[in-house]
Amino acid sequence: MRFLTFIRFSHTVFALPFALGAMLVAANGFPGWRLFALILLCMVFARTAAMTFNRIADWEIDKRNPRTAGRHQLLGKYAAIMTCLISAALFVCTTFFINRLCFLLSPVALGIIFLYSLTKRFTHAAQFFLGLALSVSPVGAWLAVTGSFAWPSIILAAGVLCWVAGFDIIYATQDVETDRREGLHSMVVWLGVPGVLRLAGWLHLLMLMGLIGFGLSAHLGKIYFLGLIPVPFLLVYEHRIARTLDLGKINKAFFETNAVIGLLFVLIVVAQQIWKF
Repeated sequence: MRFLTFIRFSHTVFALPFALGAMLVAANGFPGWRLFALILLCMVFARTAAMTFNRIADWEIDKRNPRTAGRHQLLGKYAAIMTCLISAALFVCTTFFINRLCFLLSPVALGIIFLYSLTKRFTHAAQFFLGLALSVSPVGAWLAVTGSFAWPSIILAAGVLCWVAGFDIIYATQDVETDRREGLHSMVVWLGVPGVLRLAGWLHLLMLMGLIGFGLSAHLGKIYFLGLIPVPFLLVYEHRIARTLDLGKINKAFFETNAVIGLLFVLIVVAQQIWKF
């Protein structure tokens, strides 16, 4: 339990649904248990490697942040380093059993997801790099099924990038004082809380357009598009909570709202694949 808390296992609900959705659409149904298991293992290993690397990179900064001060007590630094190395190696090894392209691109995927943890040191756009890291998942799942790139997965990845960047900007408002004190390149410090909340709103509008574009490019049917109807209402709810600047409510809305969006996405894709209209 301490380890799962250390890597924020609960936040798996953000990237995993979009990887599974892309997998189902690429396969035009269920791709088989072997490939499903390999994709799932890749998600677990990549995310574990990314989160432990993030904890290692921010070890001293996290100690000085009241919100994250207890993280280093959950797992020792040496154990975190070993977990990161082993998880990264297992990710690469697992891609070998999927296809040649996934195996060749696996170091690139690791480089992208590791890069995020270093970005606050040199750019205000850290949230966009986090979005890029999570957007790798639907493209990777599509490549695992088809062995080639395609527009639906790229459009979905762009939507995921905007979605993640938007909600992480909201989440980052909790750390504005710590970021200012540590001299980090923070979007919230740069633009101010009102400015980043407006930016997050525009990003979530682009995210919605990305989901619609994915459905159109993948030739999905009415079930998918009808299933998207709750998404803008969920996003509006999240932004209304964010504008209260109540950090407790923001944290709750951040997790619950975005978890529901991810779950809704994969459910409507499953329904679309079952009923085909």
